[in-house]
Amino acid sequence: MLDDPLEMEYRGSGAMLGWIFGIVGAVLVLVASWLVLALVARFLPPGLAKAVAGFLPCCVRAAFRLRRDPRVPRRAKCVMTLAGLYAISGINVIPDFIPVIGLLDNVIVLVVALRYAGRRVPRDVLFAAWSGDPAVLEWIIGRPRAHRDPDGPRWRRRRIRDR
Repeated sequence: MLDDPLEMEYRGSGAMLGWIFGIVGAVLVLVASWLVLALVARFLPPGLAKAVAGFLPCCVRAAFRLRRDPRVPRRAKCVMTLAGLYAISGINVIPDFIPVIGLLDNVIVLVVALRYAGRRVPRDVLFAAWSGDPAVLEWIIGRPRAHRDPDGPRWRRRRIRDR
């Protein structure tokens, strides 16, 4: 009987259970893929492949470690936390299930966030939060910048002095 309200309610709850099972299944697949990536990174021989495979888990760990450190400025904490959440979440610009480019947007967001934090956070704090190879982090954030001249650029000083 299609007009029975109880039967219609029962059919609606079955559809809702299907959605719930689908979401839980997708989350489990995402977590399982992260675990496989972490295991692959652990058992690879040292080199570029190991550094690339361990990059995402190290970035996420560093983001959440920096979030708790009192020496990190608030703006850098927000940027690193948002980047870590973006990498963990299943909602991405490019879906993660696409083989090569699926994780590329996560990597780009994390690299940009690390470079931003590298300019605002003391280097020793950043390296203490990084759980991977320090050479990889050094390559990402670059060399330390030279200190700025408090008087400003040389050309400005010359122009003012010539007046």
